[in-house]
Amino acid sequence: MPKMKTNSGAKKRFALTGTGKIKRKHAYKSHILTKKTKKQKRNLTQTGLVHKSDVNSIKALLAMK
Repeated sequence: MPKMKTNSGAKKRFALTGTGKIKRKHAYKSHILTKKTKKQKRNLTQTGLVHKSDVNSIKALLAMK
């Protein structure tokens, strides 16, 4: 059986932490920023973690499991 390919889009969007969790960036930070508050933009800058219900599908895209 051949190796499973990593999804190129997922590889650019997600990263693994040292403990094995999957990091992600927040959406809505690329354009139309004038109507968003400073607080909203500041909070969107920070990274988040992928929800546990989505972890298995992301790992499949990253060909980890």
